[in-house]
Amino acid sequence: MKRAIPLLLLGGCVAVSDPQPAPSLAPVPKAGVAPTSPPVFLELSGKLEQGGVAYGTAPAGTVSLTLGGAAVPVSRDGRFMLGFDRDAPASMMLEAKLADGSVVKRELAVLPHAWAIQRVDVPKRPGVTNEQFEKLRAPEVAQIVAARAVNAESDGWRERFAWPAKGRISGVFGSQRIYRGNEFGAYHSGVDIAGGAGAPVTAPADGVVVLAAQKPFTLEGNLLIVDHGMGLNSAFLHLSRIDVKVGDHVRKGQLLGAIGATGRATGPHLHWALKWRAARIDPMVLAGPMPGQDLSKVPVVVD
Repeated sequence: MKRAIPLLLLGGCVAVSDPQPAPSLAPVPKAGVAPTSPPVFLELSGKLEQGGVAYGTAPAGTVSLTLGGAAVPVSRDGRFMLGFDRDAPASMMLEAKLADGSVVKRELAVLPHAWAIQRVDVPKRPGVTNEQFEKLRAPEVAQIVAARAVNAESDGWRERFAWPAKGRISGVFGSQRIYRGNEFGAYHSGVDIAGGAGAPVTAPADGVVVLAAQKPFTLEGNLLIVDHGMGLNSAFLHLSRIDVKVGDHVRKGQLLGAIGATGRATGPHLHWALKWRAARIDPMVLAGPMPGQDLSKVPVVVD
């Protein structure tokens, strides 16, 4: 029987250790006393922090897994991933229900992230909407919601992600402005890459195309969404063109389209956003830092 591995939390990261005791150190059960079963653990690796992700293996016999009461998909081999929203609470309960009726729980401490916050001594401008905008926006939002509910079959979520475009980082995930009167603006929900108009956009990992805008959306412009499996999906905004269609299985590095300035954009750039289930996560957690970038000089982006 495979021995369960204990979980160690180190500064928000999860480290797995598996010391192998010498056979002579194994406990010897007393005569007439049945040996107790070894404890069951939920194994994890990754970053337990706002905007971060973790990967794990469910205990044998798991019939359902939840994080904070929300269902977590589990693959056939027992592997799963977790995503922690930009504003995730400091503590979340991970719970596995087993076939024998038992329940394994682990309270996860989610570390806060130091987001780029800018305080400005000006009032927040009220959002301006009109009947025509709402009429256009409603079917666009419906398409996005439907695409993210597809749950396509893909193993892209298991891969090391690559940057979908190369260029200067012009906006980081999670940045936000706080206006006069302590009014919070919307935070930036992705990473912006100023790669130049027409620059190629490629798949950061394997996946299935679940949305390819037939015409520019009001805000996102030419929008493309790729499902990487297990609730993880990438959205690519403001494209000048889209080279794939809904239902296409794309491979990591495959050409998807080109950088543009369609929709609500002040100039050519790629806005790359990642979601796991309902949680928005930082693309840099999966792709790593863009080589040669000094993020301390990136301005706060207002969505």
